[in-house]
Amino acid sequence: MSKINRKRDALDYHASGRPGKIQVLPTKPTNSQRDLSLAYSPGVAEPCLKIADNTDDVYKYTAKGNLVAVISNGTAVLGLGDIGPEAGKPVMEGKGLLFKIFADIDVFDLELATKDVDEFVRIVKALEPTFGGINLEDIKSPECFEIERRLKAEMNIPVMHDDQHGTAIISAAALLNACELQKKRLDKVKIVVNGAGAAAISCTRLYVSLGAKKENIVMLDRSGVIRTDRQKLDTLKAEFATSRNIHTLEEAMKDADVFIGLSSADVLSVESLKSMAKSPIVFAMANPNPEIAYDLAVNARKDIIMATGRSDFPNQVNNVLGFPYIFRGALDVRATAINEEMKIAAVHAIADLAKKPVPEAVNLAYNIKSLKFGKDYIIPKPMDLRLINTVSPAVAKAAISSGVAKKVITDWAAYEEELSKRLGMDDAILRAITNKAKSDPKRVVFAEADHYKILKAAQIVKEEGVAIPILLGNKERIQELVKENALELNGVEIIDPFQETAKSKQYAEFLYQKRQRRGINLFQAKKLLRDRNYYGSCMVEFGEADALISGLTKDYASTIKPALQIIGTSPEVSRVAGMYMMLTKKGPVFFGDTTVNKNPSVSELADLTLLLNNAVKRFSIQPRIAILSYSNFGSVEGEIPDKTREAVQILREQYPEILVDGEMQANFALNSQLLQDNFPFSCLAGTTANTLVFPNLESGNIAYKILQELGGAEAVGPILLGLKKPVHVLQQGSSVREIVNMVTIAVVDAQSKEEQLSQSKEKRSLFKRKL
Repeated sequence: MSKINRKRDALDYHASGRPGKIQVLPTKPTNSQRDLSLAYSPGVAEPCLKIADNTDDVYKYTAKGNLVAVISNGTAVLGLGDIGPEAGKPVMEGKGLLFKIFADIDVFDLELATKDVDEFVRIVKALEPTFGGINLEDIKSPECFEIERRLKAEMNIPVMHDDQHGTAIISAAALLNACELQKKRLDKVKIVVNGAGAAAISCTRLYVSLGAKKENIVMLDRSGVIRTDRQKLDTLKAEFATSRNIHTLEEAMKDADVFIGLSSADVLSVESLKSMAKSPIVFAMANPNPEIAYDLAVNARKDIIMATGRSDFPNQVNNVLGFPYIFRGALDVRATAINEEMKIAAVHAIADLAKKPVPEAVNLAYNIKSLKFGKDYIIPKPMDLRLINTVSPAVAKAAISSGVAKKVITDWAAYEEELSKRLGMDDAILRAITNKAKSDPKRVVFAEADHYKILKAAQIVKEEGVAIPILLGNKERIQELVKENALELNGVEIIDPFQETAKSKQYAEFLYQKRQRRGINLFQAKKLLRDRNYYGSCMVEFGEADALISGLTKDYASTIKPALQIIGTSPEVSRVAGMYMMLTKKGPVFFGDTTVNKNPSVSELADLTLLLNNAVKRFSIQPRIAILSYSNFGSVEGEIPDKTREAVQILREQYPEILVDGEMQANFALNSQLLQDNFPFSCLAGTTANTLVFPNLESGNIAYKILQELGGAEAVGPILLGLKKPVHVLQQGSSVREIVNMVTIAVVDAQSKEEQLSQSKEKRSLFKRKL
């Protein structure tokens, strides 16, 4: 992707719709005059008086306990330097977004127009009544040390400068595990720290807290090794100054066990790497390019354990593994500080999590069959949903035991359950699916490539490594659109079905042979192949592509018909169905059938429920299926209640392993307490359904569109189920984001079908060998 296009996309992302990335939403009803009278005058006086009597009640009656301030003066923004508070605001909004999506913490970002330490401290200190915690961000060294020190001493809420401590905590967890794997003791290893900024000093301090010896540490800045005899040595760097006869990085690296890079790209040479001790540990964390290229390092030293700050290599040192969960734990016990004990607890929690068996969902997200503790997995992946249930309780326990917690948790199992409920899996599941797609991108045919939205989506999936696009349509028109909109699609294959080739003749002959007894002669087959849906379906059938995306400008029936005629259904199914993944604030809910079967019979309803069950399981989610009606367990007689009831009976008899119940009304399916109170015998009682089967197309289609427009849910789909090979149909008028989501689903579908085919071949091969 060119820098020009990346800049344009980044600016469009921030400016489109409501400017920025965050907003404030009410958490209480505001629909009636009574609601407003409770929210403000006169009702608001009651909590005000309670808080006036007991200040701690501010946590009971306001949002303070879940509100963090992300505060910066813009003097050290993301490697951009001192660009000012206004220019740093997009970064602070982004940090607030990460707090919310990973730990359900609300954030106000505050950009202060001051570089004076005294003024900065005075302003932040005055904000204490508003916030439950303070996250300092992008403040230059050495001022950041003094600001944090003073605020921690003068405030009674948690304060942490993440640029210092975030990297320190994550890298320390990685270092503990790397030392264990390399059979080295932290109190014995020789450590070289290249860099002497805020992160480097904080990292080194934490390593010492964990057992590393200062006499075994050499720290360097731009002037070389920090020595005790240096002129005008500032007090921060003096903490790790050495008197040994070492002056350069090359000299420091000789026989060193550990290299910690927090400096700049390509400063570590292969020769210096080779001079390190046996089984070296190298954390080259400069971004975007590390101190030594990953491939260069691992090829030079086969015995190395290496980490970087990049997501495209193993062992990414990513602050998002720490700060959301550290603040979550601190807020939940109303800690007055984030102290050394809490940071060390986070280190050990993160390190220990990497040693535990990895959930299948994490393996799937990164397309790794057996991710396990070892040289390429020394810290958890950012997509690991166990982090909140691991790190936050550890931090909370440390706060309680170290005496800085004002609230004591006694039921830790209930607390962990509460943490799980805080985060719906909406964005999390989409991120996991995207990561899985990126791990093994597939060739996706875009049947309507003469449309800007399709081309833009093709550019995005190409740039992001989600898919390899193939464009169908008039080549000149497509190239004209690409040029007009300054799109980056160089090297992408463009095929015009109107241009007759050997392939089109082959496809036409195939279609004729397949459909000659269904009213299609050879002439008609050739004519049909000019339709891009027929041509694209043939490409998928012949293995020239892995998936087809279409439907942006055509109705559903005309899009799906060619796929059914050419590709057909999977051998084990008798029909196809349409499913939507609705991304709600309470997590993903799967709807079916929403697009294909108009009024399914009892057996058809059972069949499509099986399709939905298997599809949901492919997302590493255990389906909890409710077959819906306007009746609850026989409360009303009628055609729909009767057929839904019979379908449930068939499924229970033939597939007892499936968790399914009905007939039931939608509110009972989605309200666990309502179902428990009224129908405790239901196998879904005490839980909510995550997969809803509708009795007919009309109800399913209406339901998902209402939820999409009024409920604010994001609809991903329709996901077409039951075809032998992946074909997915867009909603007419889909947005670029919706198209990208569907392409991502199509790639994961292709990966799954490829894996199923491989397993089937292995089984047949094994059977033949046994014979």
